[in-house]
Amino acid sequence: MNATDLHERAERFYQERLRADLERTHLNSFVAIEPESGDFFLGRTLSEASAAASAAHPDRRCCVLRIGHPVALHIGAGS
Repeated sequence: MNATDLHERAERFYQERLRADLERTHLNSFVAIEPESGDFFLGRTLSEASAAASAAHPDRRCCVLRIGHPVALHIGAGS
């Protein structure tokens, strides 16, 4: 699975199954989604969520999203 497919599958899983609950209970946290299994891992930071996913699925890639935000990270100065 290429990076685009991974992101699309994880985003779809988030929108359809996780968004409503997580945005109510974990706004601004991070969620790592492993779309093959449907497993997801929460963390206060991107590193926490990613590490939990890697520990559970060391041979699979996951996608990390920031709950309640269109992108996981913002880089650069704001205007």
